[in-house]
Amino acid sequence: MEAAPASAGHFRALTLFAESTDTVRVARDMVRSCLQDWGLGHVVEDVRLVVSELVGNVVHHAVPDSCLARPGGDRRVDVLVKMWPNWLFIGVVDEDSSPPDLPAGEFLSPELAGDFAEALLPDRGRGLLIAQRLADAVWWSPEELGGKTVWCRFDLDRVADERPV
Repeated sequence: MEAAPASAGHFRALTLFAESTDTVRVARDMVRSCLQDWGLGHVVEDVRLVVSELVGNVVHHAVPDSCLARPGGDRRVDVLVKMWPNWLFIGVVDEDSSPPDLPAGEFLSPELAGDFAEALLPDRGRGLLIAQRLADAVWWSPEELGGKTVWCRFDLDRVADERPV
């Protein structure tokens, strides 16, 4: 296999703080900007929604590990955007080592639920359910010094094939 040229990959990172009133908006705007710069306008809306959900989870639910917490300090949120020829990776890093509530999967087909599809939504984990529906893969990994990263992968070849002509 031939190695891809270094110019084939891109990376951007942004550090935000959960207590800021515009944390989620700034994360969405950064992602939109870099995806447009990289010629990935066709995935912008799906990726922006996933970033909104992941960063929103940190803002509303993350409690920093005691080893990372600073009395009166802001909670750090890192947003990572990595593109490598056929994949786009989104990572949202927080200071809470608790595993996310990744939905286990479908228990009942929405087609079978008919008019009651909304009743099938879980009480928790709806943001991660949205991420699982839009991304090709969702997982998490612990950070070495505490905290975690929730990752999403978008397969750019598949997304490009689904675009209307």
